[in-house]
Parts: sequence; structure tokens; C-alpha cells
Amino acid sequence: MFNPKPILKSLPNLPGVYRMMNAEDAVIYVGKAKDLKKRVSSYFNKNIPSPRTRMMVSQIVKIETTVTRSEAEALLLENNLIKGLSPRYNILFRDDKSYPYITLTGDTFPRLAFHRGAQKKHNQYFGPFPNAVAVRESIQLLQKVFKLRTCEDSVFQNRSRPCLQYQIERCTAPCVNYISAEEYAIDVHHAAMFLEGKTSEVLNALGEQMNAAAEKQEYEMAAVLRDRMQALRQVQAKQFVSDFSVNDADVIALSINNGGHCINLVMIRGGRHLGDKSYFPKNSADADAIETLEAFISQHYVAQNTPPLIVCGLEIDAANFEQTLSDQAGRKVKIQTRPIGDKRVWLNMAEKNAELALAQMQQTSSNQAARLLALRDALHLPDSIERMECFDISHTMGEATVASCVVFDKGDMQNSEYRRYNISGITPGDDYAAMRDALTRRYRKVAAGEGKRPDMVFIDGGKGQLGVAMEVMREVGLDDILLVGIAKGEERKPGLETMIFSDTGEMLNLPTDNAGLHLLQQIRDEAHRFAITGHRAKRGKARLKSSLEDIDGVGAKRRKALLTRFGGLEGVKNASIDELAQVDGISQSLAKTIYDGLH
Repeated sequence: MFNPKPILKSLPNLPGVYRMMNAEDAVIYVGKAKDLKKRVSSYFNKNIPSPRTRMMVSQIVKIETTVTRSEAEALLLENNLIKGLSPRYNILFRDDKSYPYITLTGDTFPRLAFHRGAQKKHNQYFGPFPNAVAVRESIQLLQKVFKLRTCEDSVFQNRSRPCLQYQIERCTAPCVNYISAEEYAIDVHHAAMFLEGKTSEVLNALGEQMNAAAEKQEYEMAAVLRDRMQALRQVQAKQFVSDFSVNDADVIALSINNGGHCINLVMIRGGRHLGDKSYFPKNSADADAIETLEAFISQHYVAQNTPPLIVCGLEIDAANFEQTLSDQAGRKVKIQTRPIGDKRVWLNMAEKNAELALAQMQQTSSNQAARLLALRDALHLPDSIERMECFDISHTMGEATVASCVVFDKGDMQNSEYRRYNISGITPGDDYAAMRDALTRRYRKVAAGEGKRPDMVFIDGGKGQLGVAMEVMREVGLDDILLVGIAKGEERKPGLETMIFSDTGEMLNLPTDNAGLHLLQQIRDEAHRFAITGHRAKRGKARLKSSLEDIDGVGAKRRKALLTRFGGLEGVKNASIDELAQVDGISQSLAKTIYDGLH
């Protein structure tokens, strides 16, 4: 039996992170504490109400701790460890470090852009947004109202005439000095104010500008400002959330049903309702509602810009979270657990969305489970068949050959485990050689103990591809894995597929209404989709590079100069011989050679 007393006696009364470990030396739980001694000691009281916690404590054989300078720092370390170690008894939410933002760059003529990832100090960032669609809709709106540039710097710095965005009145063409830096800066300032929710202040400022322009008899400018004000009022009427005392807020609701948990997050930014997003945690089957909600707040807001107001309907330890999140954000963060009035209406809406999302997810999972059972039954497979992988090959007349591998496991497609294989060194168009290469690369590693072993492998193809797969599996020592070839039916019509089994050579067709066939089609279609998207990307990249690389006299340095000057290959193609000759290192004769090579 594990004796915690020596460890507890040595723990300090300081903030930090603790890690509980089992007999296999695996971390089974990570937690943070304002006072390590008090928090860790609480796990070894005689009366622990939670069965989940009692089960976790019964497996502890070792405890490790790390002291931090503050509880906010402990929260950050806890989150990093949870994401890195995926402990069995921590409720896990998907890592959303790549939330989308809108950015206004710090250039002389700032660019309005979609942004993911690390943030730079000299740029302004607004968000996060629940999804990319919400960001792009906001960017389109800002273009329409404030006419800010969205083009890349390489394009902006090399324009000699306005682009299409100017023609359709979505940009004021700062690239060719159709607007001064001072006037453009005013538009940028107004756009930033709008994104911060200061719509009324923007309307007042535009009204003053419009009146001033009218007094100067600059009626065209006055009309432009009037149109901007009308567009902003329409947006304000449609999207503005007037019942919140702050412009940025999150509303968090939780639904639990049949052991499943769903968090619905409603995002309000700049006074506008941007949409919502649903999350389905792992390891939460026997967790209570408060535990799940606190896990979400701990993990979600470490990597995000925490809004000043968070509304939720459960009595969590709000004061503790407020202090930690405020320290982390550098400003006050308020958590409301007993909302009233309109905030309660918003919470009810989020709760309803969580219920619907959970019901849909469980229905989908139920359907997938039924399909898997039907497939096992139809193919006479044992109940142990859970993990299935499927391979497909894609190319165009042998060009840019790509193989895909998709994975079905745990009752659903496992996108994070998909893999693509770029195929080279084979005769173009030789699908057998491509399949051999992909299978060898994947299963040689599996045979060596790297990666998970599948229960069954589908090969998109007939007897020839299946024969190649069988040879590869024998070579790597995995010939006990069942292989099934999926031969396309007459005219490649769905429902007419023939399955060919590696162990017996049997050929089987399933009825078109068989649920197992539908699962098989889903897996096969996903492998095809994943292969063809990779192939198209590879082909496009190859063609982009080769069109300039194939021209004599154009090396890497000149190629870079051309692409930078004209903003990409399309710009180079549209350039005249004289324009090409203006690029450093490009003579008149070489410019003609380039022009001829691209046309």
C-alpha cells in the first residue's frame, strides 16, 4: 500500500502543480494548487465523496510536485502537462491553439487579415472567433465599410495600378497612393473601434466627418461617409448584443446525457454574437458537471484571450478562477454563475445548443456502432475487429502520385491518425508499385513496434492491388492481419462494390441497403478524398515551381525576385517583356525568354 505521509510532510504551502503516478510509472492525474500541501493532502482524507477520485487514489504509488511563483503560472503548467501527457483521470478537451483571429498589421498601411498561431507585438489582434467562417464574414464586412487592404505585402509593394478590390469598392488602393497614410489611418482606427464594440463612437465620428465634408461642399466624400454609416447601422441592428454590460463575453453551458458530456461556448466579441462551438471531452464518463466545467475553463482559457465576462450556470469555484484568470489576462475577469434577465436567456440558449449537439453526436455514434456491428455480421468477422485502415492511390497520368491511409477506430474516423505518402522512384502510373511503397513504409514501422496495429486493412482496388498488399504483409511479418480488397463495381456505381478476402480469396457483394456496406463506403470514400486532396496540392505545387524552373537562366535568386516583384506566378505570367526586364538581374533578352516560356 502507498504511504503518502512522508511526501505530504515535506510539501510546502506554496502554489504549484502535482502529478499522480501509478505502478507503471504513468501519470494518471495532473492538478494545480494554490497551496500544494493542503491540496495534495485532501486526496488522502478518509471520506472522499467521488467514486472517480477514490478509484484514482487507489492507483497512486508516487507523487511528484513542481512549485511555481503563482497560481496563474501553475494553471499554465498544468494545462501544458495535461495536453502533453493525456492522464487517464483528467478530463481532456481538444487543444484549440489554432483559434482564428482578425489582425490589423503594424505597417504604414495596415493590412486586414485572417490569422492563426503566434501573435506579433506590433500587430493588433481581435478575437478569438469560434470558426474561420465568422472571421471571413467579419473581414468582408470590414472591407465593405472601411475599405482596408487585404493583399499580401509582396503584392501590395509591387502594384502599378489598382486591383479588382478597388474596382468593386472594397479597397481605397493605398498601394498606388489613391489615399494618404493619414486618411487610411483614420479608417484603420475606426475598424479597430468597431471590432472592440465601440460602434456608437464610430458612428459619431463618421457623422462629424460627413457634416464637415458637406460644409466644405465635398459632397462625394460626404456621400461615401453616409453610406458607411448606413452599413454600420444595419450591422448594429442585426448582430449587436445590447443586453451585455461589456463588449466581450463568453457564455458556457453544459449538457450531460447517458455518460456523455458536451460544453457549448457562445462567443460575443465587440458587442456582436459571433456564433457558438460545441466540445466533447474525453475521460469524462464518470465525472460530475462541476468537474467537467472547471476542466474546460482551466484548459480553454490558458491559450486564449480571456474576455472580461464569463457566464455559466453552475456553482464552480468562481473566486479562485477569477483571481487566476485575471492575473493571467492582466485585467479583471468576472465569472457569473447566477445570471439573471437577458443573460439567463443567453445561457438557456447555450444549454439548448449543448443538448442538441450532444444528442446529435450520440446519435451519430450509435449509427456508427450499428454500422460496425452490421459489417462484422455481413463479413463474418469476430467482435475483436475495431481498428480498420484503408489505402488509396491518386495521380494524374502518373504525375504527383500520392497514397493515403485513413483510420476508423473507437467507433469513428480518427482524422489525427490519417497519413499521406508521397510516392517517387516508380514508373509513372504504376499503381501496384505505389501501393507497395506506401504499405511497406507504414507497416514496417508497425511491425517494429511503432504505431498501432490494425485489426483489418482495406485496399481500394481489385485482385492485383490485394496481391501486392499480401506480399508486403508477408515481408514485414504481419500476414495474420486480414486484408480486404474493394473492387469498384460496374461503371463505378456506389453499392456495386465487390469485396475480396485475402485469407480465403472469397468474393462478396453486399445488398445496397446494408448498413455495413455504408460504413465500408464511408471509409473507402474518405481514403479517396484524402488521397486526391493531397495529390492536387502536390500537383499544383509542382506545376507552380516547374514553370519557372524549366526556363534556362532563371535560378533560385531570379525566381524569387520575379515572384516577389509580381506577387506570384500569375503576376509573372501577366507581366509584359518590358516589365520583366525591370526586375534586378533580368536582361531584355532573358525577359523575352521568360515571357516565351510562360506563354
